[in-house]
Amino acid sequence: MKRRYFLYLSYNGTNYHGWQIQPNGNSVQADLEKALKILFQEKISIIGAGRTDTGVHARLMIAHFETDKNFVISKLIYNLNNVLGVFISIKGLREVTPDFHARFAALSRTYQYVITPQKDPFHSDTAHRYTPKVDLKKMNEAAKLMLGEMDFSCFSKSKTQTFTNNCNLQKAEWTEKEGLFIFEVKANRFLRNMVRAIVGTLLEVNEEKRTIESIIELIESKNRSNAGVSVPAKGLFLVNIEYPDEGFI
Repeated sequence: MKRRYFLYLSYNGTNYHGWQIQPNGNSVQADLEKALKILFQEKISIIGAGRTDTGVHARLMIAHFETDKNFVISKLIYNLNNVLGVFISIKGLREVTPDFHARFAALSRTYQYVITPQKDPFHSDTAHRYTPKVDLKKMNEAAKLMLGEMDFSCFSKSKTQTFTNNCNLQKAEWTEKEGLFIFEVKANRFLRNMVRAIVGTLLEVNEEKRTIESIIELIESKNRSNAGVSVPAKGLFLVNIEYPDEGFI
């Protein structure tokens, strides 16, 4: 009988065409499935908690797979890290119930977007360089207007196949840490390109291209063309995913 496992990992998405397997590009999912096939000597399909886009990173991604083979968890983690390249790191592995789904069982996801105000070779692929003076208070006042459950169509990539564009934002806050400006946003679900569009819109508030109060009208419009441009993918990180306790064994 097959058992299901949650795989905990992090990755630098710079050299990947996103999480999902692509016909003409390397992906995180493809590299993981190749590594699992080498170690288990059979095809193993893996399903992620989300589908990060090209160039997006993950400090924590969770995915599940199934196998009927016995193995020692610590040994599998060690061997996976040896087989995988330097841009993916396996952090942990845990058995879950057969119906516990990495994507659909998630209660919330948290992303961070990182901005550097100066040229920095150590953040060239992991932060967006943004030179205007940053007013955290102003952007946080605008971000507060996005909290709660509402239709976020104005921040969604067009022509996406979703049953609803309603999301419940539980946190949306800018902070400064070690010379970097970090926007952290938590919600029960996210639409495609949503975080990058939100950040681009808040930066327009920072530059006084739109008012704080205009955020309410923007969301009510449900029109993507009314929001700010999407910031580059390289500054975006998936940092946490929460699940109910009862799914873990």
